[in-house]
Amino acid sequence: LPEIIDVMRIEGLDYADELASSMFPERAGGEWRALVSDIYDADKMADVTYAQFENTIDTAHMDALIGFFESALGQEIIALEISARVALLDSAVESANAQHVADLIASGEARIDLLTRFIEVNDLLESNVVGGLNSNFSFFAALVEGGAYPEAQTEGQLLRDVWSQEDDIRADTRKWLYEFLSMAYTPLSDEELLDYIALSETPAGRALNNALFAGFDNMFGGISRALGLAAARIMTGEDL
Repeated sequence: LPEIIDVMRIEGLDYADELASSMFPERAGGEWRALVSDIYDADKMADVTYAQFENTIDTAHMDALIGFFESALGQEIIALEISARVALLDSAVESANAQHVADLIASGEARIDLLTRFIEVNDLLESNVVGGLNSNFSFFAALVEGGAYPEAQTEGQLLRDVWSQEDDIRADTRKWLYEFLSMAYTPLSDEELLDYIALSETPAGRALNNALFAGFDNMFGGISRALGLAAARIMTGEDL
């Protein structure tokens, strides 16, 4: 988790640059970068994630989970997931991998069917879409709270605006999942990937997945709200 959160921090800083370029390009200076650096503080991100994880995980499953992830296969899976996440920070690697996965899907490769099963068993698409929608709502609600909109926006208006993004979020999430999982698990045999899927289908695997999503959703919700307030501060020129 510390290594994944370090990658998420880099991804977040890149996202914040894109956000500033689209929302207030003339004001995306040192103040914004300082605010964003504090928001995407890796230690704070980890603390929030761990706290929610610990509140959610059923500790009765810990022995089974530790047993799997301390095995040779479990250690390989962890290393592959981290290395893939790091590799995809490179835009050239990301572009080449995206084309490779598109070719696999177009040719009907059997590995894509296994990845689809992995996504479905772990509810990765729906859970990520819900998390994305919630984070977007937190961001826009914070913009309103910070006075960034010239006219007051009701919660109903915000919800409609956020829900209008669902199709795009779903398409982007599906694309990212296949690209990340394909890169991460290419070195695994079909049998090894099936073993990982089998773990995901157990009560222990489901407990782990639920706790991870709870941790990350809590973290990203807080980050989105903080980003919205920071953006409103820049846009209005007022102190938080």
